[in-house]
Amino acid sequence: MEVQDKVIGHKIWTIKRWASVEDFNAGRVYSEEEELQLMGISQDSKFEGNLLLNEGINELWTLVCSGGGTKFDSANARLAVGDSSAAESAAHTGLQASTNKLYKAMDVGFPTFGTLQKAVWRSTYATSEANFAWQEFTVANGGSDAAINLNRKVSNQGTKISGQVWQLTLEITLS
Repeated sequence: MEVQDKVIGHKIWTIKRWASVEDFNAGRVYSEEEELQLMGISQDSKFEGNLLLNEGINELWTLVCSGGGTKFDSANARLAVGDSSAAESAAHTGLQASTNKLYKAMDVGFPTFGTLQKAVWRSTYATSEANFAWQEFTVANGGSDAAINLNRKVSNQGTKISGQVWQLTLEITLS
């Protein structure tokens, strides 16, 4: 009997939302009902999946095999959001939005990795950042579409408006 390897990837995106910077700084949490009333959306939303992009897969193999490359680490990694709803394609090389997009640096202490077979990236978008419809998501190893984008996910997650703080997290677990 032949044993075969199989890699299973589990991807979870999470968005936490605060109605104001004061709420964010205070760590204030509202019930879903209160949050809906304040912002018209729930405070937390989770959505799964994404498509690995060809350029991201190639960069991972370059890094794994010590061939150079740019890491998806605290110095380089960015979580990015945009307003394009164009379907995912492995051939994409960045977000598809033409103007409404933002590549945001990691929060302090992120990404985390090396335990539980996963990596976790997190960025927090301040009151004046990324105020548009959040419909596409990626993690990249730089601050623009010119960087290598590991993945891309399309999912309509509502519209962030000025004054709100939203925090985006991506967990990728391999088993």
